[in-house]
Amino acid sequence: MSRVLRLFACLVALVECLPALAQDMRQALPDPAMLVADDVFLDGNTQLIATGNVEALYNGRRLQAARITYDRDREMLMIEGPVTIEDPEGRLLVLADSAQLDREMRNGLMRGARIVMDDQVQLAAHEMARVSGRYNQLSKAAVTSCRVCKNGRPPLWQIRARRVIHDQQDRQLYFEGAQFRVLDTPIFYLPRLRLPDPTLDRATGFLVPSLHNSTLLGTGVRVPYFIRIGDDRDLTITPYVATKTRTLELRYRQAFRTGEIEVEGAYSRDDVGVASGRNRAYLFGEGRFDLPRDFQLRFDIEAVNDDTYLLDYGYGQKDRLDSEIAIERARRDEYVRGALTAFHSLRPGESNVTLPTIVVNGEYERRLPLSSGPGGELRLGLFSHGHYRSSSLISDGADFDPWADGRDVGRLTLSADWHRGWTLPGGVLSRVQAGMAMDAFAINQSGITSQSRAVNLTPQAAVQLRWPLLRGQGNGTTHMIEPVAQLAWIGGSNPTVPNDESTRIEFDEGNLFAMSRFTAPDRRERGLSGALGLSWTRYGAGGWQNSLAVGQVIRNETQLDPAGGFAFSNSSGLRERYSDLLVAGQFQTDNGLTMTARGLFDHGFVTTKAEARASWYNDLAKIGATYIWLRNDPVENRPGNISEWAFDASYRLSKHWTGKADWRYDVAADQSVRAGLGVTYSNECVDVTLSASRRFTSSSILEPSTDISFTVGLRGFTTKTRDQSYVRTCEK
Repeated sequence: MSRVLRLFACLVALVECLPALAQDMRQALPDPAMLVADDVFLDGNTQLIATGNVEALYNGRRLQAARITYDRDREMLMIEGPVTIEDPEGRLLVLADSAQLDREMRNGLMRGARIVMDDQVQLAAHEMARVSGRYNQLSKAAVTSCRVCKNGRPPLWQIRARRVIHDQQDRQLYFEGAQFRVLDTPIFYLPRLRLPDPTLDRATGFLVPSLHNSTLLGTGVRVPYFIRIGDDRDLTITPYVATKTRTLELRYRQAFRTGEIEVEGAYSRDDVGVASGRNRAYLFGEGRFDLPRDFQLRFDIEAVNDDTYLLDYGYGQKDRLDSEIAIERARRDEYVRGALTAFHSLRPGESNVTLPTIVVNGEYERRLPLSSGPGGELRLGLFSHGHYRSSSLISDGADFDPWADGRDVGRLTLSADWHRGWTLPGGVLSRVQAGMAMDAFAINQSGITSQSRAVNLTPQAAVQLRWPLLRGQGNGTTHMIEPVAQLAWIGGSNPTVPNDESTRIEFDEGNLFAMSRFTAPDRRERGLSGALGLSWTRYGAGGWQNSLAVGQVIRNETQLDPAGGFAFSNSSGLRERYSDLLVAGQFQTDNGLTMTARGLFDHGFVTTKAEARASWYNDLAKIGATYIWLRNDPVENRPGNISEWAFDASYRLSKHWTGKADWRYDVAADQSVRAGLGVTYSNECVDVTLSASRRFTSSSILEPSTDISFTVGLRGFTTKTRDQSYVRTCEK
């Protein structure tokens, strides 16, 4: 019986693949183990043998072998293969032809050994020695994540090494005398190399490098280096060295118990443009933290010391930066938010001196259900806004141009509205709204055409009727038609204050039935108005869906601005008593095709604004096209018509090849704005991407540029193979 127990103890040590079984072999096993074999017998007084489909299970680990012999005198295990050892998580698999190990599995030798890590990387060696229960030493080893077939062809890439040491505790691979080979052809030699074990999700080391060629920056290389500072933070340092620039890119991330932050930036010294030896830098950061009582803190930072830096280096397309810190809380019947925002414009022709660069906003909304009296619910609101310009100019420019002077504006709005809905006979849904709002303004450096202080009261009321009509067909198709009518009245008049907030009005389905379609309370629609809308939606049995909506606003009088002229711009669609006709539609199929369009049409059915988007998504293709048309409007700082096409596509050309393209074309100017083309080869062990892009636009501070990049990523170490459709198969 003692010999049988010794065999069980050795099998447990072998299956666990852990160092130092520190218990006496003569003691009983502390945890249950299971051994299954066709035959177990004693050979003399010193050897115990298990043969035929030997399988041992312990703590989720599994050992499989053809024969195991335990020699009591030498205290050695002789295992005949094929030998398979699998860990509980299934991320480490050891295969061998045969093995000879001591009873504690601390030292030993495995011949014809192969290790498969995370079903990704394979390590094959003539023999593997296990040392101190922690290290696996592989001699004459080959490492690859490519599919290795038995047809004799070499893998696409592999690392051959005189010796590879696998540290199971730190999960690191150390190579000595390593050669990187492509199709068995040596490319370069590395005397020493360290790579993270693929089972280690975050490890310090180099990431995928990339080659770049730019007409602005020249030819260069990016080599990112990832530093794991801890489980909750990391730092990525990316030197970018090119013929015309020396750049250091940084990214820092940290997770907290109640939030997270991420900061990225770059510092460059380059010879781009007229100036030589310039120092340029940018810093972007964002964060989120949970505060007590369900409050949440959010912030972001956007700063750059050169107007063209982001575009020149491809760090972003933004031409107006905003940095903000905000605290907010959203509950079922309450919303509160306070924010401080700093703006910085990179656009030519815009001055940050006369631009509102500091903006403060505060919001509080509360819903109170009324169980007695008139019923319904009461909505209370408190809104505050202020913006500051650093300019000290007092002259008052045109109100449609908020950057023409140095005025500073503060506004406080109080509102109370009562809402209630009923269902009338025939299924008609009715809703009534009535309330009062007070707006108080304080303007500094306002000039002679504007009040410096103003208080305005606005009573308002509205009634709305909806009649949803449904019809079903025998094939499962459902049609829904819903006519909507609203009658609204807003009293009072707009005070003579500058229009700083409501300079861009978008008329669409979202505000067709709004009380006022201005974006802020510094302007409100006044008088009696009506809104009419009709929508039709079809739900097909096969997943098809179509919808069409039309709407129009009718007023008893044209809206005029207190400073003179019309309150709405010419291209807003709301300038006349009868608004432009709003038409919007969508078409969607079950095979991934979606088309959406929206437009405004004046009384002669001439387009005022229009936009359309078509996209098609399936397993092979992702294709999208967008068109936009805007009528010229000097009030919105648009001297000419805007007509543009944008196109983006990704198509899987074959099992391993994917092509990508994007194009933006200015129809009004008859010239391309931007174009890009790329191709990617992917399989189970490599990603290769070649891409090129061209920016055609130019200005007083920008010039056209062309960029080409080439990136090679080795799967298994730098990236994981999660999409199995790219994995190659061996020919039978």
